[in-house]
Amino acid sequence: MKHTSVMLASFLLAGAASAAEVAPQEVAFQDGSVLQSLTGVAGDAENGRKVFLNRKKGNCLACHANSDMEDQPFHGEIGPSLDHVADRMDEAHLRGMLVNSKMTFDGTIMPAFYRADGFVRPLDKFKGKTILSAQEVEDVVAYLLTLKE
Repeated sequence: MKHTSVMLASFLLAGAASAAEVAPQEVAFQDGSVLQSLTGVAGDAENGRKVFLNRKKGNCLACHANSDMEDQPFHGEIGPSLDHVADRMDEAHLRGMLVNSKMTFDGTIMPAFYRADGFVRPLDKFKGKTILSAQEVEDVVAYLLTLKE
């Protein structure tokens, strides 16, 4: 009976966690910032660093330089340096930039990492999908918040 209760409690907690996730079309912006966590779960900075580097996920180094990753080749020069970004932007602003940077900078070429619709001619395999999951956005935000002077 104890084992069944533990499994039931785990199932209910998992269901509550997924119920707390904000769907891409439900994200609330305030002056380009997203004040509310997308998941209600704290971001994992270590995983955020991995997503940041992953060429099939964040691929942030393609456009941004970041001296925290000097061991990685090919830092981009299109976007601003992310050195000390946590001294310039707060958590809500960073989250807003990752979810959909066009809410802050209309003409930016930075992709919207947590948007699932409204694109021009997406490939069928990408229709209705986001680049990053809600938790991956929170993880990257947690990583970026470690980049302080």
